[in-house]
Amino acid sequence: MFALVDCNNFYASCERAFQPQFNNVPVAILSNNDGCFISRSDEAKKLGLPMAAPAFKYRKFCEENGIKVFSSNYPLYGDMSTRVMNILNTFTPDMEVYSIDEAFLKFEGFDSYDFDVYGRQIQHTVQKCTGIPISIGLAPTKALAKVANKIAKKLRSKTGGVFVIQSNESRVKALKWSKIETVWGVGHGNLKRLQSKKIKTAFDFTQLSDDWVRKQMAVIGLRLKKDLEGIPTLDLDDDTRDRKAIATTRSFEYTYSDIENIRERISTFASSCAEKLRSQNSSCNHIVVFLRSNRHKKDEPQHGVSKIVTLPYATDSSLTISNHAVEAVSTIYRPGIKYKRAGVVVSGLVPTDQRQLDLFLTENPKHHSIMKVMDSVNDKYGYKVKIANQDLKRTWKMRQEHLSPRYTTDINDIITVK
Repeated sequence: MFALVDCNNFYASCERAFQPQFNNVPVAILSNNDGCFISRSDEAKKLGLPMAAPAFKYRKFCEENGIKVFSSNYPLYGDMSTRVMNILNTFTPDMEVYSIDEAFLKFEGFDSYDFDVYGRQIQHTVQKCTGIPISIGLAPTKALAKVANKIAKKLRSKTGGVFVIQSNESRVKALKWSKIETVWGVGHGNLKRLQSKKIKTAFDFTQLSDDWVRKQMAVIGLRLKKDLEGIPTLDLDDDTRDRKAIATTRSFEYTYSDIENIRERISTFASSCAEKLRSQNSSCNHIVVFLRSNRHKKDEPQHGVSKIVTLPYATDSSLTISNHAVEAVSTIYRPGIKYKRAGVVVSGLVPTDQRQLDLFLTENPKHHSIMKVMDSVNDKYGYKVKIANQDLKRTWKMRQEHLSPRYTTDINDIITVK
């Protein structure tokens, strides 16, 4: 048996957990630099506040409708996510953290359990210990657990936030209720193919022949079909699996048109990517650097450009990656453009201890020792050591005009009980 646990309106729920006066008030959370809305409470959704709506366009709308707006408080959200996941892990040792607010649980050896009761016990424990409301879908497979979770959330007044698919009858009923475009794993390309076959629901999809699904949607589509039929084919993913690419991208607090500021930012982003590489024992073979102007300023010249750099050897060195990234951005920068966003992506990742060596080109062996010392000092004392083309006095600061306290990660913001 699998369960998909999903935190309801997670960012908004984190704010409410420490400010209960907003429990019945519409709440909305802004993205980096207070750009657009990325989370809304049910009350805000009912008022018609769209997802990803630009904040500056909906400022008056929020004021007129009494919507409480918060800046993203990532230290708080990350810590609350960890707390929720730690609690879930006490109910089964088999867990896959799917995102910051979702996790799959697997129950082996729980044959005698009443999963509706057990699901409500999990729900009650998480709510009591963290203040975060959750919805749980339980079913014999991962794909069906996803369907059950959607039913638990959409029909909360009937389900209480917990729904179990255990019989074939409940499986068929749930699949007939689920529109094909909402099914987990059905991408845009596959959706078009299925709609051309008059497939409207998840149940319709399961009635297709295995041969057609395999031919049109490959083996991944066939596994999804089997999972929806109640035949377990998708297991928990290993959460220690390395990522295929690592990115550090940011919108600037202000627009930059001078190359020196942009080089410094790119160097900082590249160093961040390199640090992430070392944390998972990976090295990269390619770097992508990009620059973007402010697309909302239609009256200003626009420019969006990127460049791919293939490295002569795989590396995890901040020095090497930063130097190549800075050199790349210097070739794509255009004078007179006001840039608002930039980023560095490293890809072609390989395990550092399995890097392909080159007979004629190799990295300075001193880099490994230098990076090891840098990481050790920064882990212990904070970011005190940077490479020379970074601004030593500069720290990344987002625009956060509506930021709430970091109740659980900063001693200065801890709640005082009177």
